[in-house]
Amino acid sequence: MYKIGELAKLCGINNDTLRFYEKSGLLAPSSRSESGYRLYNEQDKQALLFILRAKKVGFNLSDIKELLEIEVDKASNSCSDVKQVVDAKLADVEQKLAELQQFQRSLQTLSSACCGGKGSAEQCTILEALESDIEHVKPEKHRR
Repeated sequence: MYKIGELAKLCGINNDTLRFYEKSGLLAPSSRSESGYRLYNEQDKQALLFILRAKKVGFNLSDIKELLEIEVDKASNSCSDVKQVVDAKLADVEQKLAELQQFQRSLQTLSSACCGGKGSAEQCTILEALESDIEHVKPEKHRR
């Protein structure tokens, strides 16, 4: 059995993170000592490592909870159930990537529209673009 600090240290996290996972319903101590200390067993340690690995690849707490429920009752779930969780996360990531690429294009357009000179910002094409419509910004003609 591991006390909270021992388990946290073994898994490379702090006690507060472990308590947070407990409050979130992802992990519960197997028992408590007579003096009230949380006690975790090897199965709890494996569940915590599962949580940490799932977070590392991008799953949020809700996804992890769903995956843990499947993990605990593998016989009643199918591989398809697991794949659905992964595919939903993949779709989210792809959407976020598309949004980031759009941000990148907009920022590139803004950057290209400005000469970056030392003159007053009163004529700054970036500020002008942000005051109007970024999509219609043309590359800078080297105003100074």
